[in-house]
Amino acid sequence: MSLLKRRKMIEPGHTLSLVSQTALLGLHRSGLYYHPVAVDTEDLLLMSLLDKQYLKTPFYGYRKMTVFLQEGGYQVNHKRVRRLMRVMGIEAIYCRPNTSQANKAHKIYPYLLKGLSITGANQVWATDITYIPMKKGFMYLMAIIDLYSRYVLEWSISNTMESEWCSQTLKKALTKHGKPVLFNTDQGSQFTADLFLEVLLSNGIQPSMDGKGRAVDNIFVERLWRSVKYEDIYLKAYEDGWQLEQGMDNYFVSVR
Repeated sequence: MSLLKRRKMIEPGHTLSLVSQTALLGLHRSGLYYHPVAVDTEDLLLMSLLDKQYLKTPFYGYRKMTVFLQEGGYQVNHKRVRRLMRVMGIEAIYCRPNTSQANKAHKIYPYLLKGLSITGANQVWATDITYIPMKKGFMYLMAIIDLYSRYVLEWSISNTMESEWCSQTLKKALTKHGKPVLFNTDQGSQFTADLFLEVLLSNGIQPSMDGKGRAVDNIFVERLWRSVKYEDIYLKAYEDGWQLEQGMDNYFVSVR
Protein backbone atom coordinates (compact mmCIF):
# COMPACT_ATOMS: atom_id res chain seq x y z
CA MET A 1 0.00 0.00 0.00
CA SER A 2 1.33 3.43 -0.89
CA LEU A 3 2.51 5.86 1.75
CA LEU A 4 -0.35 8.24 0.90
CA LYS A 5 -3.01 5.52 1.37
CA ARG A 6 -1.51 4.41 4.67
CA ARG A 7 -1.40 8.00 5.87
CA LYS A 8 -5.12 8.47 5.06
CA MET A 9 -5.93 5.47 7.29
CA ILE A 10 -4.84 7.36 10.41
CA GLU A 11 -7.88 8.14 12.61
CA PRO A 12 -7.22 10.66 15.42
CA GLY A 13 -10.32 9.57 17.37
CA HIS A 14 -9.69 5.82 17.09
CA THR A 15 -9.45 3.63 20.20
CA LEU A 16 -5.86 2.87 19.20
CA SER A 17 -3.41 5.64 19.99
CA LEU A 18 -1.73 7.53 17.15
CA VAL A 19 1.55 5.92 18.16
CA SER A 20 0.05 2.43 17.78
CA GLN A 21 -1.63 3.31 14.48
CA THR A 22 1.58 4.64 12.93
CA ALA A 23 3.50 1.58 14.13
CA LEU A 24 0.93 -0.83 12.63
CA LEU A 25 0.88 1.07 9.33
CA GLY A 26 4.66 1.35 9.13
CA LEU A 27 4.61 5.15 9.25
CA HIS A 28 7.10 7.46 10.89
CA ARG A 29 5.43 9.12 13.88
CA SER A 30 7.40 12.28 13.11
CA GLY A 31 5.14 12.93 10.15
CA LEU A 32 2.17 13.33 12.47
CA TYR A 33 3.60 15.61 15.07
CA TYR A 34 6.70 17.33 13.80
CA HIS A 35 6.48 20.54 11.85
CA PRO A 36 9.51 22.43 10.54
CA VAL A 37 11.12 24.69 13.12
CA ALA A 38 10.12 28.22 12.19
CA VAL A 39 12.99 30.68 11.99
CA ASP A 40 13.63 34.20 10.79
CA THR A 41 13.52 34.40 6.98
CA GLU A 42 17.03 35.79 6.73
CA ASP A 43 18.39 33.19 9.15
CA LEU A 44 16.76 30.47 7.05
CA LEU A 45 18.49 31.81 3.94
CA LEU A 46 21.85 31.99 5.72
CA MET A 47 21.44 28.45 7.06
CA SER A 48 20.68 27.18 3.58
CA LEU A 49 23.86 28.81 2.27
CA LEU A 50 25.87 27.42 5.17
CA ASP A 51 24.47 23.94 4.57
CA LYS A 52 25.50 23.92 0.90
CA GLN A 53 28.94 25.36 1.64
CA TYR A 54 29.52 22.86 4.44
CA LEU A 55 29.09 19.98 1.99
CA LYS A 56 31.82 21.55 -0.14
CA THR A 57 34.18 22.65 2.65
CA PRO A 58 33.41 20.73 5.87
CA PHE A 59 36.70 22.01 7.30
CA TYR A 60 35.37 25.59 7.45
CA GLY A 61 34.79 26.79 11.00
CA TYR A 62 32.50 29.65 11.91
CA ARG A 63 35.17 32.26 11.15
CA LYS A 64 35.72 31.09 7.57
CA MET A 65 31.98 30.65 7.13
CA THR A 66 31.53 34.25 8.24
CA VAL A 67 34.00 35.42 5.61
CA PHE A 68 32.22 33.28 3.00
CA LEU A 69 28.86 34.94 3.78
CA GLN A 70 30.37 38.43 3.97
CA GLU A 71 31.98 37.98 0.57
CA GLY A 72 28.53 37.08 -0.71
CA GLY A 73 27.23 40.44 0.45
CA TYR A 74 25.61 39.38 3.75
CA GLN A 75 26.10 41.55 6.84
CA VAL A 76 26.86 38.92 9.49
CA ASN A 77 29.31 38.59 12.37
CA HIS A 78 31.07 35.63 13.96
CA LYS A 79 28.56 35.30 16.79
CA ARG A 80 25.57 34.97 14.48
CA VAL A 81 27.24 32.42 12.22
CA ARG A 82 28.41 30.36 15.20
CA ARG A 83 24.87 30.35 16.61
CA LEU A 84 23.38 29.22 13.31
CA MET A 85 25.95 26.45 12.93
CA ARG A 86 25.11 25.20 16.41
CA VAL A 87 21.41 25.12 15.56
CA MET A 88 22.24 23.15 12.42
CA GLY A 89 24.43 20.74 14.36
CA ILE A 90 27.53 21.30 12.23
CA GLU A 91 31.11 22.10 13.13
CA ALA A 92 34.40 22.16 11.29
CA ILE A 93 36.15 18.81 10.88
CA TYR A 94 39.90 18.45 10.80
CA CYS A 95 42.59 16.07 9.62
CA ARG A 96 43.86 15.82 13.19
CA PRO A 97 42.05 15.22 16.49
CA ASN A 98 40.38 18.28 18.00
CA THR A 99 41.64 19.00 21.51
CA SER A 100 38.29 20.25 22.84
CA GLN A 101 36.81 18.30 25.74
CA ALA A 102 33.78 16.06 25.32
CA ASN A 103 30.83 16.13 27.72
CA LYS A 104 32.26 14.60 30.90
CA ALA A 105 28.83 13.35 31.92
CA HIS A 106 28.75 10.97 28.95
CA LYS A 107 31.07 8.05 28.29
CA ILE A 108 33.08 8.24 25.06
CA TYR A 109 34.01 4.99 23.33
CA PRO A 110 37.11 4.58 21.13
CA TYR A 111 37.04 4.59 17.33
CA LEU A 112 37.28 0.94 16.24
CA LEU A 113 37.10 1.17 12.45
CA LYS A 114 40.69 2.25 11.75
CA GLY A 115 42.39 -0.50 9.76
CA LEU A 116 39.32 -2.73 10.04
CA SER A 117 38.46 -4.85 7.01
CA ILE A 118 34.69 -4.78 6.51
CA THR A 119 33.89 -8.06 4.78
CA GLY A 120 30.16 -8.59 5.16
CA ALA A 121 26.74 -7.22 5.98
CA ASN A 122 25.81 -6.62 9.63
CA GLN A 123 29.46 -6.26 10.59
CA VAL A 124 29.42 -2.47 10.96
CA TRP A 125 26.51 -0.05 10.98
CA ALA A 126 26.88 3.72 11.17
CA THR A 127 24.56 6.65 11.73
CA ASP A 128 24.49 10.42 11.62
CA ILE A 129 22.06 13.34 11.67
CA THR A 130 21.88 16.12 9.10
CA TYR A 131 20.09 19.46 8.85
CA ILE A 132 17.25 19.57 6.29
CA PRO A 133 16.26 23.02 4.94
CA MET A 134 12.56 23.37 4.16
CA LYS A 135 10.32 26.02 2.67
CA LYS A 136 9.32 27.58 5.99
CA GLY A 137 11.86 26.22 8.44
CA PHE A 138 14.02 23.18 8.93
CA MET A 139 14.07 19.64 10.30
CA TYR A 140 16.65 16.93 10.95
CA LEU A 141 17.15 13.61 9.18
CA MET A 142 18.78 10.57 10.78
CA ALA A 143 19.87 7.55 8.77
CA ILE A 144 21.42 4.21 9.72
CA ILE A 145 23.46 2.48 7.04
CA ASP A 146 25.31 -0.81 6.68
CA LEU A 147 28.90 0.12 5.79
CA TYR A 148 29.44 -3.04 3.74
CA SER A 149 26.42 -2.79 1.44
CA ARG A 150 25.93 1.01 1.87
CA TYR A 151 22.25 0.10 2.31
CA VAL A 152 20.09 2.58 4.26
CA LEU A 153 18.59 0.32 6.90
CA GLU A 154 16.40 2.89 8.65
CA TRP A 155 15.76 6.61 8.58
CA SER A 156 13.62 9.08 10.47
CA ILE A 157 12.86 12.80 10.63
CA SER A 158 12.41 15.11 13.61
CA ASN A 159 12.46 18.78 14.50
CA THR A 160 14.69 18.17 17.52
CA MET A 161 17.91 16.19 17.95
CA GLU A 162 17.00 14.14 21.00
CA SER A 163 18.48 10.84 22.15
CA GLU A 164 14.99 9.35 22.53
CA TRP A 165 14.31 9.90 18.83
CA CYS A 166 17.69 8.38 17.93
CA SER A 167 17.21 5.35 20.15
CA GLN A 168 13.74 4.66 18.72
CA THR A 169 15.14 4.78 15.18
CA LEU A 170 17.90 2.37 16.20
CA LYS A 171 15.38 -0.04 17.75
CA LYS A 172 13.41 -0.11 14.49
CA ALA A 173 16.54 -0.96 12.52
CA LEU A 174 17.44 -3.78 14.92
CA THR A 175 13.91 -5.20 14.72
CA LYS A 176 13.96 -5.24 10.91
CA HIS A 177 17.55 -6.13 10.07
CA GLY A 178 19.13 -8.04 12.94
CA LYS A 179 22.13 -6.51 14.66
CA PRO A 180 25.70 -5.55 13.77
CA VAL A 181 28.93 -6.35 15.58
CA LEU A 182 29.98 -2.67 15.68
CA PHE A 183 27.94 0.52 15.56
CA ASN A 184 29.75 3.75 14.67
CA THR A 185 28.57 7.28 15.55
CA ASP A 186 30.09 10.67 16.21
CA GLN A 187 30.47 12.06 19.73
CA GLY A 188 27.21 14.01 19.66
CA SER A 189 25.29 14.10 22.92
CA GLN A 190 22.44 12.12 21.32
CA PHE A 191 24.73 9.14 20.74
CA THR A 192 26.75 9.33 23.97
CA ALA A 193 23.61 9.49 26.12
CA ASP A 194 22.82 6.47 28.31
CA LEU A 195 19.44 6.07 26.61
CA PHE A 196 21.07 5.42 23.21
CA LEU A 197 24.05 3.42 24.44
CA GLU A 198 21.83 1.12 26.48
CA VAL A 199 20.12 -0.06 23.28
CA LEU A 200 23.50 -1.01 21.82
CA LEU A 201 24.98 -2.60 24.92
CA SER A 202 21.83 -4.58 25.82
CA ASN A 203 21.98 -6.14 22.35
CA GLY A 204 25.66 -7.01 22.65
CA ILE A 205 26.72 -4.39 20.08
CA GLN A 206 30.09 -2.69 20.48
CA PRO A 207 29.91 1.12 20.21
CA SER A 208 32.52 2.92 18.12
CA MET A 209 32.83 6.70 18.07
CA ASP A 210 34.58 9.05 15.67
CA GLY A 211 37.46 11.06 17.03
CA LYS A 212 36.10 14.56 17.70
CA GLY A 213 36.79 16.74 14.69
CA ARG A 214 37.99 13.88 12.51
CA ALA A 215 37.53 14.38 8.76
CA VAL A 216 37.38 10.79 7.52
CA ASP A 217 35.86 8.65 10.29
CA ASN A 218 32.26 8.91 9.06
CA ILE A 219 32.93 9.53 5.39
CA PHE A 220 30.34 7.06 4.06
CA VAL A 221 27.47 8.77 5.87
CA GLU A 222 28.76 12.17 4.73
CA ARG A 223 28.61 10.94 1.14
CA LEU A 224 25.02 9.84 1.71
CA TRP A 225 24.06 13.33 2.92
CA ARG A 226 25.66 14.92 -0.12
CA SER A 227 23.67 12.64 -2.44
CA VAL A 228 20.37 13.10 -0.58
CA LYS A 229 20.63 16.87 -0.62
CA TYR A 230 21.82 17.44 -4.17
CA GLU A 231 19.57 14.78 -5.70
CA ASP A 232 16.42 15.57 -3.72
CA ILE A 233 16.33 18.13 -0.89
CA TYR A 234 17.79 21.09 -2.78
CA LEU A 235 15.56 20.37 -5.78
CA LYS A 236 12.33 20.41 -3.76
CA ALA A 237 10.88 22.81 -1.22
CA TYR A 238 9.17 20.51 1.28
CA GLU A 239 6.62 22.29 3.46
CA ASP A 240 5.81 19.81 6.24
CA GLY A 241 6.72 16.49 7.81
CA TRP A 242 4.33 14.53 5.59
CA GLN A 243 5.86 15.86 2.38
CA LEU A 244 9.39 15.34 3.62
CA GLU A 245 8.59 11.80 4.76
CA GLN A 246 7.06 10.90 1.41
CA GLY A 247 9.96 12.46 -0.46
CA MET A 248 12.55 10.59 1.61
CA ASP A 249 10.59 7.36 1.29
CA ASN A 250 10.59 7.68 -2.49
CA TYR A 251 14.27 8.65 -2.55
CA PHE A 252 15.59 5.83 -0.41
CA VAL A 253 13.47 3.26 -2.28
CA SER A 254 14.88 4.52 -5.60
CA VAL A 255 18.53 4.22 -4.52
CA ARG A 256 18.29 0.72 -3.08
